[in-house]
Amino acid sequence: MAESQDTTEDAATKITVSGSAPTPAAAAEPQEVLAPKERRARARATKAAKARTHGPLTPEERHAERQTIRAKKAAERRVGRAKATAKAKASAHQNAVTPPRERVAGTQKVRQGVVVSDKADKTITVRIDVARRHRQYQKIVRTSSTLHAHDESNDAHVGDTVTIREARPLSRTKRWRLIEVVQRAK
Repeated sequence: MAESQDTTEDAATKITVSGSAPTPAAAAEPQEVLAPKERRARARATKAAKARTHGPLTPEERHAERQTIRAKKAAERRVGRAKATAKAKASAHQNAVTPPRERVAGTQKVRQGVVVSDKADKTITVRIDVARRHRQYQKIVRTSSTLHAHDESNDAHVGDTVTIREARPLSRTKRWRLIEVVQRAK
């Protein structure tokens, strides 16, 4: 008796009806690439088909299935936490090698920024841009703050890059003094 050479319509499987192994042509073909949405839809469809063929699960079976899923997720979380801890320890070790700049009592802060306004007499408004990496998400977060600084000779103008130093309170909002104009605006 001759074996039947009818094949299924699905090109990805190429299995003969008689139940023999896949043909060499099927092994050479690449796997079908699915979009994530399509992959989820197919997974839901197979899960629903499984539920129809095996009948509804008993509460004990549902509980056991949920427990296995939860155990798997807990193991993944443990691995992730271990990696995060190792990364934090490595970072702490690196920071210990190069200690952060400490502020000694009596020294004044120095900032560099761009003048955004020089309309007031003997006063400039300086924008200080700060870019730092977010601790948890590792994204670069950019912020800015504006400071009022005393400019005795009205030397700085809008667009100049200036260096300012912390000072005693000079008015309600002025707590900084102009040190130098680093770069003039073009």
